[in-house]
Amino acid sequence: MGINSETDIEANLQIGPTSEGMVRIYVEGGGAEIPMDFDPDEAEEIAEEIRAAAARARGATKRR
Repeated sequence: MGINSETDIEANLQIGPTSEGMVRIYVEGGGAEIPMDFDPDEAEEIAEEIRAAAARARGATKRR
């Protein structure tokens, strides 16, 4: 499965700080629970990647 593969799997996503100063992205779905902890700098890099992908996605829909 890749980025462009559609799926019927539903998942819940939670993002927040931990008591130990990390940023946790928690994904739950399809019988799996995936906690991913990042230091604040890594979390900001991920946020930048998400913003860049959103901008590219907006551009892709405008070209159609």
